[in-house]
Amino acid sequence: MHIAIVGTGYVGLVTGACFAEFGVSVTCVDKDEQKIAALQAGRPTIYEPGLETLISKGLREGRLKFTTNLREAVEQSLVIFIAVGTPSAEDGAADLSQVEEVAEQIGKYLNGYKVIVTKSTVPAGTGAMVRRIIGENAKCRFSVASNPEFLREGAAIEDFMRPDRIVIGCSDPEAIAILKDLYSPLYLIDIPFVITSVETAELIKYASNAFLATKISFINEMSILCDRLGCDVYDVARAMGLDRRIGPEFLHPGPGYGGSCFPKDTRALYHLGRTLGCDLKIVNAVIEVNTRQQERMIEKIVAILDGEVHGKKVGVLGLAFKPNTDDIRESPAIYIVSRLVALGAIVKATDPAAIEPASRVLTDVTFCKDEYETAEGTELLVFLTEWNKYRKLDFEKIKSLMQRPAIADLRNIYEPDYLKRLGFAYVGVGR
Repeated sequence: MHIAIVGTGYVGLVTGACFAEFGVSVTCVDKDEQKIAALQAGRPTIYEPGLETLISKGLREGRLKFTTNLREAVEQSLVIFIAVGTPSAEDGAADLSQVEEVAEQIGKYLNGYKVIVTKSTVPAGTGAMVRRIIGENAKCRFSVASNPEFLREGAAIEDFMRPDRIVIGCSDPEAIAILKDLYSPLYLIDIPFVITSVETAELIKYASNAFLATKISFINEMSILCDRLGCDVYDVARAMGLDRRIGPEFLHPGPGYGGSCFPKDTRALYHLGRTLGCDLKIVNAVIEVNTRQQERMIEKIVAILDGEVHGKKVGVLGLAFKPNTDDIRESPAIYIVSRLVALGAIVKATDPAAIEPASRVLTDVTFCKDEYETAEGTELLVFLTEWNKYRKLDFEKIKSLMQRPAIADLRNIYEPDYLKRLGFAYVGVGR
């Protein structure tokens, strides 16, 4: 089977490389010539562990191709995935302009029966729009389906190869059979398949992300109570997570969620509800709590600096919104660093993967090669991303390098008593 994937962003690139690993012939399409040239040379345009190896293997064995020629890709493919961006518009709605543009082009290039699958995260009702646009331009039969992705940045390849479930939204038995055949390597290892309507599949994606964001915002609210009561939010989260009805995942307090999914998807879901006359109060509260949590981190930093930030030297460890990615989109770290700079702090920062993208948006920050260079001469060291390399630092060395030994552990990487025994002033989240 030959498939096309339109869009070589995070979702499209990982999906294409993984399908090629399954033995499928894959053509990934993008209008960005510079990006396609890099991918043709085997250079991933995103940071994702294991992705470069898969791309190189797919190219070498002839199963993976990158091109700017959408027409050729459409004509030779049975299944066409739409995996373009759906960023937030000013009112919080998902901007579907790229989906609309691609749907129109696909319709014009159809040369026989095809299954067009929306992989992008889109609001319920988008499939109907895609069907209408393609129908207005196509002269042959086609089917439309929704196949939302559930990939975690930093663990995307494992998530694709061993997912919790595969969701296929479609009403056409022929198209469903084709998609189940495409995913047959997963079907054979007993991965659950959910076959439903297009609209339901679209909503499943938003509902899933909103619920996970809710867990994050909930434990962050509990961290506020823990700070006031002198409780340990780590113990609260652990005990909650041991309840099988709740589970431990996403009960990790910190500076709030970020990235390419949760912020825009919660806003888009809330906007969708409003357009349908439904005030989604829980989703709205999740958004508000997340915004407030980032500002609470600023308050913690100000407090440990004795109420004065201007002129203080601050080192920051971590800029990506989570470890194992270079993605800084809506990263709490970027917001916090920007606020510190605005308050007059002298900021040094480092990150194992995200310095290059961060340098494009943080112009008044000194970027360092590692955590020890970052700590040198500072009055406060702030942990903002929980990279593994930050979990076993030489704090005797760090203490000797710092002008004043103070730690703001905003990811709760270390035990408070441990750092206090070493002579550091310390602040965490709910600890």
